[in-house]
Amino acid sequence: MSESEGQLQDYSVDQLAGAVVLVLGAIAGLLQVIWMSKCHCKVNLCYFFRCERRPPTEKEMKSLKDKINEKKQEKILKKEDKILKKEDEILSRTESGSRSTEPEPQGEPSAEPEIDKLV
Repeated sequence: MSESEGQLQDYSVDQLAGAVVLVLGAIAGLLQVIWMSKCHCKVNLCYFFRCERRPPTEKEMKSLKDKINEKKQEKILKKEDKILKKEDEILSRTESGSRSTEPEPQGEPSAEPEIDKLV
């Protein structure tokens, strides 16, 4: 038998840190899948952290949907109010500006003078 059997090679600190991060990431990903599932689950982390997750009932889901719809309606109404205020400001500016001096409407230039130049 050689002396190197059963002994770890010399690894640097950054390699050890990378291995630890990979293991912790895998465990965290597994816990996230379990936690986000629609099943009833309990998490017990070394008796320091205990947590229980149960899926929401139909009644809770309906109330959550209603709250979301109410918030959407509130946002829509706020946006409409802002738009109406801006329209009122624009209308008041144009009305006050048109009362003082009304600029003459400028039409499109006619093509007749250009034709005369060519002939």
